[in-house]
Amino acid sequence: MVQVADQHVGQAGGGGARVIDAVDLTKRFGDFEAVKSVNFSVEPGETYGFLGPNGAGKSTTISMLCTLVRPSAGQATVAGYDVVRQRTEVRRQIGLVFQDTTLDDYLTAGENLRFHAELYRVPKTDLDGRLWQVMDMVGLWERRNSIVKTFSGGMKRRLEIARGLLHSPRVLFLDEPTVGLDPQTRSHIWSYINELKRRESITMFLTTHYMDEAEHCDRIAIMDNGEIVVVDTPEALKRSVGRDRVSINTSDDQAAMELLADRFDLEPTVSEGAITFFVAHGEQFVPRLFADPDLTISSVHVARPTLDDVFMAYTGRTIRDAEASGTERMRANPWMRSGARR
Repeated sequence: MVQVADQHVGQAGGGGARVIDAVDLTKRFGDFEAVKSVNFSVEPGETYGFLGPNGAGKSTTISMLCTLVRPSAGQATVAGYDVVRQRTEVRRQIGLVFQDTTLDDYLTAGENLRFHAELYRVPKTDLDGRLWQVMDMVGLWERRNSIVKTFSGGMKRRLEIARGLLHSPRVLFLDEPTVGLDPQTRSHIWSYINELKRRESITMFLTTHYMDEAEHCDRIAIMDNGEIVVVDTPEALKRSVGRDRVSINTSDDQAAMELLADRFDLEPTVSEGAITFFVAHGEQFVPRLFADPDLTISSVHVARPTLDDVFMAYTGRTIRDAEASGTERMRANPWMRSGARR
């Protein structure tokens, strides 16, 4: 596996310009190493994403940064405060939206936020104005007096985002912010997230296994098997693949794959019912395929590299395959099931 370290890492424990610094950050559950000496940093105002399958170590990393899990080794700072030695100070600087809802269903939306405001000691003189500001931002001001158990999943997620912003944190952590939501609701959630970034000038750190969601990030760290594989902007990562993805359907896939390997020196695979391979300048290459008398093609599709292709290029497998193996690792390691939130 290719290992490309983030070159922006600075001195942990300092109060420099970087909002997050992690140096050799590691977490073990028994003999299982869930996060393996990761190094990365996040700049002020940046939207920084961890992209990877379930079980890759994303949520464990975010839990260490949020002081919910103690690192086994290495160190990290958030807003200049050490996540082990200065946990209280770190918690004052961050907002957190969990994968699973943590709202009180039997309170109103406004009551949920007021309770949070008390915990974070939001000044009473500021509270009413701040409540309107964050609830209006996520389109829930008119529902402030509604009981939360009457809300849809998307509305609850929007309310959690408003709650995470209520105390004006420097960093908002979003752990799989749209997991379990339908595509239309996911799109709406991201409209709200992008709007809050514009209005709040906040640093955001998110984890996701959705490729389209990662496109919203300024930089992405691809994570697999507890390691950061590569870090860059979405566009730079796609450029690094350097080749187009060509998918074809044929009358005899096995014979076609052998021909592509022998005659064109390609490495075809079968993905989602089609023969898939990568070549430079795909649109110029396709006529060569149709010109071959031994290859009968019924359909062809050429696509520019996507983040799916980036993940495959750097890990050797698709994110769907990684999801499957991650599930198996989760089943085989009870430490991951019971200890991830400790």
